[in-house]
Amino acid sequence: MTTAHPTGPRATPSSRAADSTRTGRPFRRPRPGRVRPWLAVPLLAVLVSGCGIRSTQVPTDFGPAPSRVPCALSGPDISTQSSHGVPVQVFLLCSAQLVTVDRSVRIADGTAEAARRILVAQALLDELAEAPSTPEEQAGYTTDVRGGMTVSGPHDGDPEDTLRLSTSPEDLTSTSLAQIVCTFSDSAAARDDGSVVLGGPAPAPLRSYECTPEVRAAPGDESPASTAVRGS
Repeated sequence: MTTAHPTGPRATPSSRAADSTRTGRPFRRPRPGRVRPWLAVPLLAVLVSGCGIRSTQVPTDFGPAPSRVPCALSGPDISTQSSHGVPVQVFLLCSAQLVTVDRSVRIADGTAEAARRILVAQALLDELAEAPSTPEEQAGYTTDVRGGMTVSGPHDGDPEDTLRLSTSPEDLTSTSLAQIVCTFSDSAAARDDGSVVLGGPAPAPLRSYECTPEVRAAPGDESPASTAVRGS
């Protein structure tokens, strides 16, 4: 006795082959173990999420990696610049801030203290006006101090630690003045308390300037703090 299939007669390979002959479409025998492409996509997502990696369908592009860290100089360049003469530091501009850079200046041995202060100040001015080296320029360093400026000592009636510039401090940009004041205050050109007495050509009045953290952080926005010097 033959038992009928609940949903009708079961299709056999021979009957499907016969149907393909009538319809004109070739009959393909299913391959065992073949995974449909649309079934592999959710399977891959499950495997990726199981590994703790969030899957994404949006391509990401964060751009090329930076080739040089801003305001960071290589060790060989620093040692080369300070290998001759007396090591000093000057303040250059980088990322809108004042950043110290190593330099060296030549001062003759046996120079008197008063003359030494002037020579150091002039050498520092020249270094500030010097164009940044190639490594410094690549790291983002610039200077706002222009060349040709000179410095002289006290005029009659000035305090003994006075520095008079050929350009009046009031005529300098805030960043240029900040570079000069902070560089002088960290050198032998400064007074014992770290302040700097500056003025233009005599008999221009004198002011005592200080290099503050606020000035170093934003020299373009903060002018160096100053007070009038009595008797000037």
